[in-house]
Amino acid sequence: MSYEVTATRRRPQQFDHLIGQEFVAQTLKNSIKSGKVAHAYLFSGPRGCGKTSTARILAKALNCQSGPTDVPCGNCPNCQEITKGSSLDVIEIDGASNTSVENIRQIKDEVLFPPGNSKYKIYIIDEVHMLSTSAFNALLKTIEEPPPYVIFIFATTELQKVPATIKSRCQQFNFRLVPVDKIKQCLAEAATELGIKADDEALFWIARESTGSMRDAYTLFDQVVAFSDGEMTYEKIRDKLGLVGIERLNSVFEACASGNPEKVISMLDDFFQSGISIEQLIANCADFLRSLMLIKSGVKKEALLGNAPERFSSAVLGAWNCVQIERALSIFLQLYRDIRYSLSPRYELELAFSRLCWLSQYVSTAEIKKAIDAAQSLLDSSPGSENHAAQTNAGTSQTTPIARPAQNSQGSQTQIPPELPRLSMLNGMPDNDSGTLPEPGGQPESIPKESASPFYDGGPLPPEQSAEAKNVPVVIVPESDSGYTENPDDDFTDPDFSSDEEYDNPSDSDLASRAEQDYAHFSSGAAEPRAPVQLDEMLTTSDGRQISIAQLRGGVTAALSVSDGFAATTLETTGIWKILDDRVETTVPDSYSLELIKRKQNVIAEEISKVCGKKMEFSVSIENQKKDAASEDVKIPVQVDIIMNMFNGTIVAGKH
Repeated sequence: MSYEVTATRRRPQQFDHLIGQEFVAQTLKNSIKSGKVAHAYLFSGPRGCGKTSTARILAKALNCQSGPTDVPCGNCPNCQEITKGSSLDVIEIDGASNTSVENIRQIKDEVLFPPGNSKYKIYIIDEVHMLSTSAFNALLKTIEEPPPYVIFIFATTELQKVPATIKSRCQQFNFRLVPVDKIKQCLAEAATELGIKADDEALFWIARESTGSMRDAYTLFDQVVAFSDGEMTYEKIRDKLGLVGIERLNSVFEACASGNPEKVISMLDDFFQSGISIEQLIANCADFLRSLMLIKSGVKKEALLGNAPERFSSAVLGAWNCVQIERALSIFLQLYRDIRYSLSPRYELELAFSRLCWLSQYVSTAEIKKAIDAAQSLLDSSPGSENHAAQTNAGTSQTTPIARPAQNSQGSQTQIPPELPRLSMLNGMPDNDSGTLPEPGGQPESIPKESASPFYDGGPLPPEQSAEAKNVPVVIVPESDSGYTENPDDDFTDPDFSSDEEYDNPSDSDLASRAEQDYAHFSSGAAEPRAPVQLDEMLTTSDGRQISIAQLRGGVTAALSVSDGFAATTLETTGIWKILDDRVETTVPDSYSLELIKRKQNVIAEEISKVCGKKMEFSVSIENQKKDAASEDVKIPVQVDIIMNMFNGTIVAGKH
């Protein structure tokens, strides 16, 4: 007798032999017992789950010489002919090769003749979704009202492609995937029949690889039997089929969890040298990470994990949390999609494992949000906060003022809650019992200089300015008796100022006129300028116009306020303007102002040349004045120094 594959040899011959389709088997048996047999059936489901086998069992149950019966004998001529596929009254048609209207017309002609040796003429059309639209339409009338001795059984793996007009004329049965445990049991029975010794791990791997299809399981089983030499083990399957195996996966992922990329790359090279394909390795890694994720979620079912839970590495499970394992799984799923268009799939795989070596440092956005929320609630409940004060005073009849950090004459003291977690960048901050920052005058003597906070004086300087050499001039800012800096504009009041005055897009001439009025106002004694300006001195431009020095200065200031605001601001610090031929001379009170105005000297000279209509130079020198005694030996407050360093700028205030 010729060899018969396991899938054919173990094809179900009774309704009770169907694996994983108990609902379908019981429904058909009840229909036959009650005599309520439909004229058309539609079997749908994935491949290898028993659709065609069920159609043959139904045909035998209806045409059995002792039937119709729900348990066909299998011994009568009709049952044996149907089993062999040689019955003239049970016609099996391949829908993929008989798709045209002519094939359906032939069926319509044949149904006019009754069966020869059986009670029913049964048409089994496999892959019915492959029929053309015209063929479906031609079959509608025959399916709806066939002769009483004709039964149609359709089978398809793609139910969505079957027209609704066909579905509505048939009884539909949806076949399901076969559970892994039942497939494993059937494989064990098949191995026993063949006298083959098979371990559970090997059978379990075959059952998982079949993905719910009994036919696929039997086909893979036959392949493994061919090279097992009578003894089927998982090690043989792993070596012959190029699998990685749970032990190797544990080793490579333990190296990833310990952050050892050199060992990981070496192990990958060993895998490739042993003949393991990149696609197979990625698939095995994805299965392994999925099992780890399920174990982290509390799943212990072996059918879902693919192996016993204790076989997975406890080191990997302890090193990575659930979020990190999910991240690793997503990396491999995306990797499988990317290698199709990759320059080198091996490079992609090595890059993925390299990323896994620092996976322990991965923090998800959800974890970051939890940390921020925890810090927010801790700050809200800390002493000195408004929410804490409101909670403390809640339920009392008296209204207690909210406590705020006290301020002294030297500056503010920031209260730091003792329970507030510190960032690593603030490890140098003093940690005393009061939880306060040191006074702005300097670091406390008890704190070593090397452990002082880098943010005490406002943070590091910009890259262009070194911390060792600060070329920032000392700015004199007088302080009041209360400890706050004085505003130099507090004593200035302008009687001509009105808040109702409208300034809607003033023109350049208006700006020049206002600048001239302000200049004259300061010169007349309303304020105290640094030096008087000779308003009666006139200048003749190249076109013969006569303009005063005040008009010249006002026009230049107005033009610069539009094009270069910083140049216009520095121009206000100059003193008396003198005209000497083709040069304008003026003075500034100190070297720092001189340095500022020299940066814009060319811009100012260019604007003066435009107003005068000829080439003019702009010369600036330091005004020889005595320093104000009141401003000597007054240091800039530490708060102002911090702000200056942060913005790499200066603050000009006080008296000159």
